[in-house]
Amino acid sequence: MSTLADLLAEHTGLSGEAADHLQTVVAEWQLLADLSFADFLMWVPIYGNEEGRVDSGTEFVCAAQARPTTGPTAHPEDVVDTRLTITDYPQLARAIREVRIFREEDPHWLHDVPMRREAIPISFRGQVIAVLSRESTLVTPRVPSSLEIAYLGSAADLCQMIADGSFPNPESLTGVHTSPRVGDGFIRLDGSGTVVFASPNGLSAYHRMGHEADLVGERLVPLTKSLIADPFDATEIAHRIHDALEGRPGSRAEAESRPGAAVLFRAIPLRPSGVAAGALVLVRDVTEVKRRDRALLSKDATIREIHHRVKNNLQTVATLLRLQSRRTSSTQARQALEESVRRVSSIAMVHESLSVSVDERVDLDHLLDKVLPMLGEITTAESPLQLSREGSFGVVVADIATPLVMVLSELVQNAVEHAFPEGSAGKVIVHARRSARWLDVTISDDGRGLPDDFSVETADGLGLQIVRTLVTSELRGSLSISAREPHGTQASVRIPLVRRL
Repeated sequence: MSTLADLLAEHTGLSGEAADHLQTVVAEWQLLADLSFADFLMWVPIYGNEEGRVDSGTEFVCAAQARPTTGPTAHPEDVVDTRLTITDYPQLARAIREVRIFREEDPHWLHDVPMRREAIPISFRGQVIAVLSRESTLVTPRVPSSLEIAYLGSAADLCQMIADGSFPNPESLTGVHTSPRVGDGFIRLDGSGTVVFASPNGLSAYHRMGHEADLVGERLVPLTKSLIADPFDATEIAHRIHDALEGRPGSRAEAESRPGAAVLFRAIPLRPSGVAAGALVLVRDVTEVKRRDRALLSKDATIREIHHRVKNNLQTVATLLRLQSRRTSSTQARQALEESVRRVSSIAMVHESLSVSVDERVDLDHLLDKVLPMLGEITTAESPLQLSREGSFGVVVADIATPLVMVLSELVQNAVEHAFPEGSAGKVIVHARRSARWLDVTISDDGRGLPDDFSVETADGLGLQIVRTLVTSELRGSLSISAREPHGTQASVRIPLVRRL
């Protein structure tokens, strides 16, 4: 499906600023749909001129669509990218020409279902750049409740502000996608800041904050300020509501009341045709959400602390093994202890990375740049061997990081120890290639190559046994070791990056 930006670029000559305004309308229009109990369709005249001005073109394209969460939809099917002519919907052209809202006198029938349609011009800098169609079904007519009357009255004010070009305001978009919705809690204020209607959820949010009486008739600014625990937050929320009453755009804000309830606020000015009509205040009780967030933060901090302590303990083990290797007189025992130090140190580095990670993920490129030089200190100036890394491993989850680092350490160390005669020069290259599903790693050298009877399945060295076990059991990947032309060896590891069961 084409996006709004794609359709505007394909069918209109609107300027970038005019297109941005339509994007702003789309960002806010779920509020309109919920207040109206109606679908909203955005119709754009085809082939508008470059200045963003539009005439009563003969054809319109539907550039975007929104359905209400407060009532049944009039359009269960997708309408985006469909076209209409003026004959099909003459109110679209009238809304453009006369810059005012037009409602069809007779119901419009769609699939044998009657609906009411209204054409609302979208004004931007004195010009109409598109038209909204508000469409609601008439299948179940009934006497509206006080909540519906309050919703519809507020929707009418906001629709008129769209026609005026005063809503939405880009300054109020910060956090709009996480702001309270109509169903979370709705409060309507008159021009003096007095509550004239509060939805049941809005009243419940204030009850949670410690207000025990009804809200209707209360001055919301001083009441809210008295309920919020932190003086700075109380002043901030009061200013947001007051600004909306003065016609200034507001954004989302959060505060905590004295009983410990956390509430999100958003105040929206209502000024249809430039006349002050009060404000909307949307509220949402997020006490349980904040409690879960704090629990998650505490859990994350505990996990990072565990990784830090595991790293410290592993470093202590590595130090003890290193001391033991210096005291032993057996060359074979010293070599085994030094290999154990290397393996423990590699695992410790993974836990060190996890101890500073907030999401149990590891940047393997950064980690391997610290681990690989540790393998026999082969990148020092005195060493004739050269180790290099090519490509990017990227970021991986913790359950991949530890076994993969161990596998790479063993394969690189194996190349260093067995590929070259002692004192000879050579190269060891670690190459990574990552796709959406796989991570492919090759460790290649230009050394003496493999013995004629070598088989990765039957090799009995401890290092290759560790690699085989980790690749197949932990990483659920594949391993192959083969000769490299013209000489040398190449070890290839492929592991899946998708979630494994």
